Amino acid sequence: MLVGLSRGDAIISLVKPIKMGYSKYRTIKQVVKKFGLSTQKQRFFEEVKPVSPSDWLVKTLELAELVTLSNEKVKSEKIISPILTEIHRLYKDKLALFSGEELNVDPENDLAGPCDFFFSARPNTYLLEAPIVSLTEAKDEDLDYGIAQCTAQMIGAQRYNQQEGENIPVIWGCATTADVWKFIRLENTILYVDTINYYLDNVGVLLGAFSVVFDEIG
Repeated sequence: MLVGLSRGDAIISLVKPIKMGYSKYRTIKQVVKKFGLSTQKQRFFEEVKPVSPSDWLVKTLELAELVTLSNEKVKSEKIISPILTEIHRLYKDKLALFSGEELNVDPENDLAGPCDFFFSARPNTYLLEAPIVSLTEAKDEDLDYGIAQCTAQMIGAQRYNQQEGENIPVIWGCATTADVWKFIRLENTILYVDTINYYLDNVGVLLGAFSVVFDEIG
């Protein structure tokens, strides 16, 4: 019962509106303007040595072809997660892989909410620990939206690392539709966007590109 209100009185909600978080950012232009970034196109990897996928990954991706890949969730489960798990297997002594974890850094600026996937340079950790070194964002058939949201998450990771006393000069990101993969890199306030796309139908080269990234991380 609301004391002091009679029939016909207006009820004013005092609940603070919920922020949209990282999903608010739908274009790179929006993120760049909000956080004062500059952008540059760059070819990240002049030569990528393919990495042979394990029999497990080959079989898993073959089985994924039996599923109707009609939305973001199923693509994440059947394609993206297995590929990133393969990377984690290769770098398990160097990295921890997280999926769906909240990265709540600055809700007032919409740097909050869950991230699809990210790697921390804290192997074997059970809980999220800095430094976060790479994030992957899945967007069904909308790579530009994925790049924008991944960039916002990279800014969140950059600030999280700083808050935790970890000075990480470079944060890597990758936006994907499952079929197409685009790497991005954040260095201070400069966002670099790879000029090359990588594709699911050449998964060995995709794994090789990820290997170049993680071989560079100390």
